[in-house]
Order: sequence, then C-alpha cells, then structure tokens
Amino acid sequence: MAIQEPQDATAAEPVIGAMSFEVALAELEAIVQRLERGQLDLEASIAAYERGTALRQHCAAKLREAQLRVEKITFDRNGKVSLEAQDDS
Repeated sequence: MAIQEPQDATAAEPVIGAMSFEVALAELEAIVQRLERGQLDLEASIAAYERGTALRQHCAAKLREAQLRVEKITFDRNGKVSLEAQDDS
C-alpha cells in the first residue's frame, strides 16, 4: 500500500533555484529513495519525478558553473580552442 503525500506538500517545498548544490542533491537523493521504495501514490510519484528532474538539472547547472570558474577557455593563434586552469592569484 502506497503512502499518500499531503496535497499541500509542494507549497512547503523550497524554490530549487535558490538551493545550493548540496541541498539540491540531498533532496534529489531522498526523492529517488522514496520512488524506489514505492512509498508514493501515482500522482505523488509523478510530482516527485518532475521535481527530481528539475533538481537534477539544477545540480548539473551548478556543476557547469563551478567548472567554468575553474577553467578558462582560450584560443591559440590558429583559432583552436583549449582550456586552461583559471589563475586567481
């Protein structure tokens, strides 16, 4: 028997765009565990899947941002693109 989530559960959920990578990843892991255990009814499972997809995209964007802060795109004389470590010193 599946556990039904309260109807107003989404109202209390934090805005994904304001989350840190770590908080978003932790919520995504919790959603995956609930889905794997079959703890949600169909509608709650669909809502959890949609939120999980948004969390995954947010985490991927945060990782890209971090990567761009670490790497610097450069072009050589021939126009070939290369990446080099960013030097903040």
